[in-house]
Amino acid sequence: MYLRHLILITLMMVIPVSSLSEETALPSMSVDEILERVEKIYTASRFSASFIQASTIKAMEITDSASGKLYVQYPGKMRWEYLEPESQIIVTDGLQLWMYRPEDNQVMLGQASTFFSEGKGAGFLSDIRLLRKDFNITLEDIRFGDYYNLKLVPRETNWDIAYVHLLVSRATFRIAQVFTYNAYEDVTRIELVDPQFNELFEDGLFTFEIPKGVDVLRLDDAP
Repeated sequence: MYLRHLILITLMMVIPVSSLSEETALPSMSVDEILERVEKIYTASRFSASFIQASTIKAMEITDSASGKLYVQYPGKMRWEYLEPESQIIVTDGLQLWMYRPEDNQVMLGQASTFFSEGKGAGFLSDIRLLRKDFNITLEDIRFGDYYNLKLVPRETNWDIAYVHLLVSRATFRIAQVFTYNAYEDVTRIELVDPQFNELFEDGLFTFEIPKGVDVLRLDDAP
């Protein structure tokens, strides 16, 4: 179950009431105008950020927390390096996906499209154009301090993603938080901390060389 939620990257943390501003009116920008500003940033840049993740299973009232470092290169390339509570690396070059769990001496292989499509795993961070392609998008009239609150509803119904909330900075138009809900109201929250844009990444960052002696499994065949 823990592995499943890392793959989907699905979570939530409650935003303190103090962060809401009832007196602050949303600027008169349309969804298209906001998306244009977001797309300009995320289709022209490589970026990295620290991330904080919390996944909540509503029916069981269980929350798993994790944190680490994220690297993204448009289009389609991502590297999630989990540092806490245990080491794990999830890498995709846009086609192939590798999941390496050092403590289990195991690498799992699969297709990126299976695990990052239709909003799963916050995959749209690596190709922001997917927001318009895969979702119906509305601007929610809920005050979150200095953030626009965009609600994304998949154009095609699926159990993994019921809807997504993006909190986008009004000042910079950078994505600050991603809330992903499934059909059971389980929720994942990812907070992106201190993003750095236009970095130079090392060759091979978005591929993975399987260490000798490691067990190799196919994600497609996992139960």
